[in-house]
Amino acid sequence: MTQPPTRRGLLRLAAASAASAPLTYAIPGAHAAASELPASGVALPVPVPPATWAVHPFPLDQVTLGEGVFRRKRDLMLEYARAYPADRILAVFRANAGLDTRGAQPPGGWETADGNLRGHFGGHFLTLVAQAYADTREAALKTKLDYLVTALGECQQALADHGSPRPSHPGYLAAYPETQFVLLESYTTYPTIWAPYYTCHKIMRGLLDAHTLTGNQQALTIVSKMGDWVHSRLSRLPQAQLERMWSIYIAGEYGGMNEVLADLYALTGRAEHLAAARCFDNTALLDACAENRDILDGRHANQHIPQFTGYIRLFDHTGEGEYAAAARNFWGMVAGPRTYSLGGTGQGEMFRARNAIAATLGDNNAETCATYNMLKLSRQLFFHTPDPAYLDYYERGLTNHILASRRDARSSDSPEVTYFVGMGPGVVREFGNTGTCCGGTGMENHTKYQDSVYFRSADGNALYVNLYLASTLRWPERGLVVEQTSDYPSEGVRTLTFREGGGSLDLKLRVPSWATGGFAVAVNGVPQAATSAPGSYLTLSRNWQPGDRITVSAPYRLRVERALDDPTVQSLFYGPVLLVARSQTTTFRTFSFYKDFTLRGDLAASVKPEGCPLHFTTHGLTLAPFHIADTAPYHAYFRRSEPVVVFGTATSGVPNRARPDGPTFLDVLWERAPFATQGAFLDAVRVLADGWLAQGLFSRTERDAVVAAAVRANLRR
Repeated sequence: MTQPPTRRGLLRLAAASAASAPLTYAIPGAHAAASELPASGVALPVPVPPATWAVHPFPLDQVTLGEGVFRRKRDLMLEYARAYPADRILAVFRANAGLDTRGAQPPGGWETADGNLRGHFGGHFLTLVAQAYADTREAALKTKLDYLVTALGECQQALADHGSPRPSHPGYLAAYPETQFVLLESYTTYPTIWAPYYTCHKIMRGLLDAHTLTGNQQALTIVSKMGDWVHSRLSRLPQAQLERMWSIYIAGEYGGMNEVLADLYALTGRAEHLAAARCFDNTALLDACAENRDILDGRHANQHIPQFTGYIRLFDHTGEGEYAAAARNFWGMVAGPRTYSLGGTGQGEMFRARNAIAATLGDNNAETCATYNMLKLSRQLFFHTPDPAYLDYYERGLTNHILASRRDARSSDSPEVTYFVGMGPGVVREFGNTGTCCGGTGMENHTKYQDSVYFRSADGNALYVNLYLASTLRWPERGLVVEQTSDYPSEGVRTLTFREGGGSLDLKLRVPSWATGGFAVAVNGVPQAATSAPGSYLTLSRNWQPGDRITVSAPYRLRVERALDDPTVQSLFYGPVLLVARSQTTTFRTFSFYKDFTLRGDLAASVKPEGCPLHFTTHGLTLAPFHIADTAPYHAYFRRSEPVVVFGTATSGVPNRARPDGPTFLDVLWERAPFATQGAFLDAVRVLADGWLAQGLFSRTERDAVVAAAVRANLRR
């Protein structure tokens, strides 16, 4: 059976024939209903994170980016946020409400005058501008955001007063009539309708972000009314009908409706909003993941990832453990067995079988939306259980997918971001995506880089340093200002300085899982004896003073990562940075490394620095960091060929056979490096060759030939 066409595929066909922000949480019940709140002049609720969180984020405006590639990418998106006309975003909403569009044309892509997903891009744009304002405090951005919110309020009111057809509830707000929602309830499929609740989620999230990030009270009033409309529509439907709706490919995709309604409930305390969030339980998948049964193969990836962020938020409000267990288990089914080297997942928008990495490489891997949502889920899970594995994944996806998804070029009329990011040989990144889902999430990605650099413990006695990005943290509750200088993702020493404030505090420094070359810390120039293994946190506890300086050094090492289903298909990393080979060929390039190894047992003898930071050469090809976002063809994976056991120029002539579990003789040998002396190397070869002989992988003659070759070899340090 053929797969249904992807949304992007339909976009291309149409063209051929004619496109997270940190939240404030209030104690439920502590505030008046949003519809009763005045439009302005009301203070934001005091942030009160859920009691279930062991770790809290900092508001976006308390962390500012320093100089570096992250800030440069952010600035490109800020330029777009400032320049793109608000009236173009509003055109589809005004047209649907019977209001004057002021001569503006919709953005295009899927955001057209008759598109079945119109309005979604406007929701993302609200979040973009809200995040941009929270980051920069530019008055013009606030003015633009307030204009957008006011106009949407006018559209909501116009629909309630004289919509054609009149909505079923005065809280309805969309860029198309309510018909799509009615048709979904009779199980109409895509593309007759196109994910109406997905679109609703984007609008609601954008409005909620406008409130929580900028204090726009009217945005909360509008989105609360939308929540009332959702409740009025879904609360009357039987559970079996809801479950069938949410199981429909694309048409039943609802984004993070459960998450945004749970977040709305946290602000309003209205039981209807929590009840509406629970209407989105996708029970069959929820139950399977809670039981750790993997049924993801063949499911639409980004249709389901945000559901689990919603489930963890529902756990916060209900205490029902099934929600939390499902979210944890789902994350484990994706972040590993279904993750490509850049941190993305999926082929053609779909989850494939566990461990099917090499088998699924092509030009349509790693939908950028999916990584956006996996990073959100990783953050939420870390808030509950501060497991460093969540931040290891976060760093990988942020550095090698999200950072790489924004083209290194200015544009005031296009977000210039990726949709799919192919992992096959010789593919090219395509940028643009005005009006698409990844264009929408892409706008958000690059104005919130700082949202996970620092977290704090729930009791306020510990500061987590999760990412080594140049940035400044302002923590007013403790009177702290901490500045981090760093060239990340380039290699170098990271320095944290207490610019203001101090006191007793546990400073928790993340030791990345890739930091196998050491992790050294000094305070005011004095090396610290504290140690932690890669993939953990190192804690420094002391009474900090203004001017205290902490330096962190984690030398990068070249390393390979093997595809789970074919260990000969590999990616090359330098520390956290994915390196891609620049080559136009569309078949795998073949690399051999072991023949060049010295007693150190690392790739430095085969992969040479080119002279430009993070650039190397090997086998006549340039290796470049993937976050340099251009349209050059690249190879993120290569084919590793080590057919014969060879040490330098000394070949044994013996096949480099693999154990049943995958590793070859040379793989296992060099995992034991470095070797202090030639004698230590010879001892290791003899022991391992005897083991291969005992397992029937070498004959006696072959064992002796391998040892003889090791004796002839004169490997240097």
